[in-house]
Amino acid sequence: MTSLAGATWPDLPERPLLLVPLGAVEQHGHHLPLATDTTVACAVAEAAAGALDGALLAPALAYGASGEHEGFPGTISLGTEALAGLLVEYGRSACRWAGRLLLVNGHGGNLDALRTAVPLLRSEGRDVAWFPCGVAGADAHAGRTETSLMLHVEPARVRTDRAVAGETTPIAELLPRLRAEGVRAVSPTGVLGDPAGASAEEGARLLAGLAGRLTGAVAAWDVDDAGRLRG
Repeated sequence: MTSLAGATWPDLPERPLLLVPLGAVEQHGHHLPLATDTTVACAVAEAAAGALDGALLAPALAYGASGEHEGFPGTISLGTEALAGLLVEYGRSACRWAGRLLLVNGHGGNLDALRTAVPLLRSEGRDVAWFPCGVAGADAHAGRTETSLMLHVEPARVRTDRAVAGETTPIAELLPRLRAEGVRAVSPTGVLGDPAGASAEEGARLLAGLAGRLTGAVAAWDVDDAGRLRG
């Protein structure tokens, strides 16, 4: 695996796979840093890239569509339309020399932009896809799953003394109010879930599982109509 940021242009392999972590800057409760989604996306992409011959790891796209979190200080949202435009221009430029481009997404709020931008790029003949850093059965936001991942990846930045349970109602039931009023109207702490029981050991298992899924998905390279890399 080669870091794009640290390479010179003659170092680059011909028509490589370019892995691009895509995150967000948004509140993650009282105990997790604002860059949590970007940090997790970077960790998954880096772990997978190490197992993929000729892969390049790009610097992260650290801002996303986080309008639902704008009721909290620190959140910076580009919005879906602007993010989609950014992804299209990024893809057009990168695919001048990269054979494949894979956006490794760490934030659910980016999905609409990905589902707009990536199919457009593919329709233009570019081999682009996106992969979600999602865990089956995970709580929605800043709960046990994300806390475990961060305890493994960047433990010094997790304020375990501040971790408290947030709104634990299933996300499907919360979505109408979330979309209308934002996260703060539903959870004053910003947490959707419960970080209790989180551990670095669980985070290590989760990261290994995500990276393994990503590696397998790249090997199969089966892309659906929304541009998602299946796996």
